[in-house]
Amino acid sequence: MSLQLKNVSKRVGSITHVKETTLSLEPGHFNVLLGETGSGKTSLIKMMAGLDSLATGEIFINGKNVSGLSAQKRNISLVHQFFVNYPHMTVFDNIASPLKVAGVAKSEIADRVAEAAGLMKLGPYLQRNPHELSGGQQQRCALARAIVKESDAVFLDEPLANLDYKLREELRDQLPELFAGRGAVVVYATSEPEEALLLGGRTALMTDGNVVQFGPTAEIYRQPKDLDAAKVFSNPPINTAEVSKQGEEVILNDQTRWKLSGAAAGLSDGLYMLAIRPHHVMPVETEHNTVRLEGHVQVTELSGSESSAHFDMDGQSWVSLSPGVHPYFVGEVHTFYLDPNHCFFFAPSGELVA
Repeated sequence: MSLQLKNVSKRVGSITHVKETTLSLEPGHFNVLLGETGSGKTSLIKMMAGLDSLATGEIFINGKNVSGLSAQKRNISLVHQFFVNYPHMTVFDNIASPLKVAGVAKSEIADRVAEAAGLMKLGPYLQRNPHELSGGQQQRCALARAIVKESDAVFLDEPLANLDYKLREELRDQLPELFAGRGAVVVYATSEPEEALLLGGRTALMTDGNVVQFGPTAEIYRQPKDLDAAKVFSNPPINTAEVSKQGEEVILNDQTRWKLSGAAAGLSDGLYMLAIRPHHVMPVETEHNTVRLEGHVQVTELSGSESSAHFDMDGQSWVSLSPGVHPYFVGEVHTFYLDPNHCFFFAPSGELVA
């Protein structure tokens, strides 16, 4: 089984929502579409699912050109971020609905619904209506319907976005196991880099309707091919600043310079764009975080066991994200420490050079 996109694009009037895209998506792992809201993830999924027409290109499922087929004729399943169930049907009938449409025998329907409901922990609720379920249970019902159909392709469009943190975490852990071994191509859209990393598989980074990089998730996290890719794969936003490389040193500003090592040491002298993720900029010095920075604290946030500080450094707005609770005060000058081993260097044109 495979899902191939060949030069597909989407336009509405004179506006291009998805630029020409070629991808080959395979079963056996999650295929993640990662990008901010408005980057084109949902538009791309709708084209793959047959809900939106193509401006250019073709789509193949298992070698068959399905470009002109409706969603009903593509043997696909689609789960939205909203809890889309039939309100007048019981949970059993919601899960069974695609099997009934396909004319599957009643005895087989009962067995397959029972299996899917068991996987999604919905066994005790099969005779209830969706409005009698919690939000998490309603989304489990939609996922069970996707599982029971045994589709060629399953599209999950930010399916956990409207669930609370605990439910998101629980379902995210379950999803790879639920679809493992089913032979379907699974495409999962998210705006959260952490979610892409947790799901693993392969990830397509999207920005402004364009796939800027596609490959094994961990690999493109470690080696974004350009600055656009690095920006997509960072939350909070990746810190950037123009730097000058002179001899063995990189100069960030009048007070901050350090000696380069590794691939960066071999760069030609000149101007580069430095980028470093916020969790490599810390409020305390360690054996790795050794380059001293100073900035005026602008915004502070506490989330669970992490502290973040947005600070201004010579007109550059940077973010530090660190474990633990740290005493920041808005308006104060605070010292931070950068880990030089986790800096990316990009050429003025944007491509990664070290």
